[in-house]
Amino acid sequence: MAISLPKIYPILDASFIPATGRAEFLRRLGGELAAAGVTLLEYRNKTSGDAELLADAEILRAALPTGEVKLILDDRTDLIERVGFDGVHVDSGDLSPAEARRLLGPERIVGTFGGGASGFNPGILATPADYFSIGPVFATRTKQTISPLIGMDGIRRLRAEAGPGPALVAIGGITLATAAEAFSAGATVVAIAGALFRQPDPAAEFRRWIRELD
Repeated sequence: MAISLPKIYPILDASFIPATGRAEFLRRLGGELAAAGVTLLEYRNKTSGDAELLADAEILRAALPTGEVKLILDDRTDLIERVGFDGVHVDSGDLSPAEARRLLGPERIVGTFGGGASGFNPGILATPADYFSIGPVFATRTKQTISPLIGMDGIRRLRAEAGPGPALVAIGGITLATAAEAFSAGATVVAIAGALFRQPDPAAEFRRWIRELD
């Protein structure tokens, strides 16, 4: 399935969600992001149990209109049908993109980590993924990693290696000041987490990104 990806791919990590008033926070945030024009959002929770993950996911699905905002769940292919999400992002250690595709079918989105400083992971570009994330481009506080940073030169190398076809999502420490350069270097999409959700008004910040990048 060929999908149309927006320029900006917000990743809502569970660390940005307050422990108290969690449900109300997510309902309000979801409505504000939808009104701001978000059309694709990933929810990532690598620390909580299934009960919290499911509760969060169900609130987000209710708050973000089906058909208008596509929701991606990190890692948990097994829960996609249950929460009504539109797709999954799988990394090494999760199901393979081929297995995720087999389980979810052709209509849902399957994304995966493509590679970093040492190039693409072997055989990854031949898998049935809709997009390949690459990075980390810069240092990030949102997701712990010991992988070498790739910078803009790394984006250029990976784009040259991939050719013009695959959708490449640049991830890791990208700011509004560096996003345009990431696109020029060959990224199809830039993923943002802390740059958006550490702001006092994420919806207003998203509007600013769209306005300035367009």
